[in-house]
Amino acid sequence: MPSLSFGVYDALSSAPVTTSGNAVINCNDNPPPTVTVQLGPSTVSGGFFPRRMRAAAGADLLDYNFYADASATQVFGDGTGGTAIRSMKVNKNQPWSVTFYGRIAPNQDVAPGGYADTLTITINF
Repeated sequence: MPSLSFGVYDALSSAPVTTSGNAVINCNDNPPPTVTVQLGPSTVSGGFFPRRMRAAAGADLLDYNFYADASATQVFGDGTGGTAIRSMKVNKNQPWSVTFYGRIAPNQDVAPGGYADTLTITINF
């Protein structure tokens, strides 16, 4: 998954900050395999509920998550603890675009500055 940016987070806003990104999967195998996509836990929080970003300067944490659906009801994960994975048969010359929907919850009291976390995407054929 490429680096994704949420942009500017306004701690006084009552609206969540969102982003999205895609991973495109191609396969040339015949017969077409079932491909499974998983998204690992936060390296900062160690889990999925919530994932957390750490401030570049300081100890503040910013809760966020990535979802498998645009309505943010299914946390994209590894299939454990109620998280969702995505699976699909990927046919030759028919790439599969998997979308990740990111959301930072509103009204978090955090210091200004940059925040980051690292996630691992796993693709199994």
